[in-house]
Amino acid sequence: MGVEPENTLRSYLRAERSGMDVIALDLRLSKDGALVALHDPEVDRTTDGSGAVADLTLAELRGLDAGQGEHVPVFEEVLDAVRAPLQVSVREHPAVRPLAELLLRRDLTARVEVASFDDEALDEVARLVPGVRTTLYADHPQAARRPLVDRALAIGAGTVALDIRELPLATVEDVHAAGLRVVGREVDTLDLLRLARALGLDGVVTRFPEIRSTGRFTA
Repeated sequence: MGVEPENTLRSYLRAERSGMDVIALDLRLSKDGALVALHDPEVDRTTDGSGAVADLTLAELRGLDAGQGEHVPVFEEVLDAVRAPLQVSVREHPAVRPLAELLLRRDLTARVEVASFDDEALDEVARLVPGVRTTLYADHPQAARRPLVDRALAIGAGTVALDIRELPLATVEDVHAAGLRVVGREVDTLDLLRLARALGLDGVVTRFPEIRSTGRFTA
């Protein structure tokens, strides 16, 4: 989203061309039950429309301009357009079952990882889709490190994703000691990329895909 219209096919193709290991996107349900790639509960910020995603049909969503003439993509369009692995963030619990059905129908457990701030959503998708990989998103890890690890272990998440600007080394060490991976979010500058390496993180999330090639030589 740092270089292309957010949550559009154009942005995913740019990320793939830039050599990203995994492309992250957000999923919500339209009024008529379609899984669409949108981050916010409303369309106001990222399109020329207004209103809640849940109140708009797929046809209405497809009629919106998401930037530079891009449409709001259906999740299956993304699956067909790019070959890179995907991490899909479930933004609302009702999207879990349709997502699980799609993962099973298209045998996507090796390609698609599911992420969420919602422990119950991750727990449910893990029960519905045996073998699916999940990532727990969380905020303010320094406030209570052990509960974070306990939460991840309880739902079978293999990774926790935390805002790197609020991520102390002690938290990284606790998570690693539990056999889990740690990913830093919002790594959008070379200074933060250097910090991620100093902390020994297993990966980062960035809005600027070119940071990967630039960081090879300067970070």
